[in-house]
Amino acid sequence: MPYSPEHKTQTRSRIVESARRLFNRHGFEQVTIDQIMAAAGLTRGAFYHHFESKDELYAASVASFATCNPFAVKTLDAAQAIDDPRQLARMLIDLYLSDEALDNIDMHCPLYALPGDVARAGLEPQQAYTDLIRSMSNIYRAALDGTHDAERRSETMVALCVGGMVLARTTNDPNLRRSLRAAAKYQALALLGQEQVERRVLNA
Repeated sequence: MPYSPEHKTQTRSRIVESARRLFNRHGFEQVTIDQIMAAAGLTRGAFYHHFESKDELYAASVASFATCNPFAVKTLDAAQAIDDPRQLARMLIDLYLSDEALDNIDMHCPLYALPGDVARAGLEPQQAYTDLIRSMSNIYRAALDGTHDAERRSETMVALCVGGMVLARTTNDPNLRRSLRAAAKYQALALLGQEQVERRVLNA
C-alpha cells in the first residue's frame, strides 16, 4: 500500500532534521548518507525517495533552520504577535548571541556552524545560505526603515552576529567567548539605533 502524502512529508522532515544535527556536529564532508538515515531510524534506500543527492539534502537542512531556530519558535509561541520591528530585531540579537544558542550545538545556525562547508558546496546549498543571510538582514532592515544607510547597517549587523558566534566557537577561553559576543552585541545594538545601548553587555 503506498504511503500517504502526510507520511512522506513526515519522513522527509525526519531525514532533514537528522541531517541538520549531524552536519552541525561534524560538517558536511564527514557525514555520510548511511549515518543520516540511521540516525533518522530509516534505511539508506528510503533516502532516494526524497532526495537525489547529499547536496540536495544539505540545502534542505540549511533551509530548515529558518523555521526551527529559537527566534522563529519564540515569536511563534509568543502570547501576542510581536508587531514592532525594533523589538523583533532586538530579540534576534539577544537570542543569536546568547549562551543558550552557543551551548546548543544541534541548534547552531548554519551561518556560523558550517561557514567553511558552503564554500565547497554546490549551487543549491549556497542559495540556501544566501536565503538565510537575506532573511536575517531583512529583520534588521525592517527595524531600520527610514534610517540613513539602512541596508549597510542591517548587513553589518548580520556580519557582527555571525562573526561573533564564529569566533566564540573557536576558542576554549570562556571569558573570551563571552566578551566576543558581548562586543558584537554592543555594536549591533548601536547600529540598531538604541537610544541607550546597554553598556553592561560588555561585562556580561
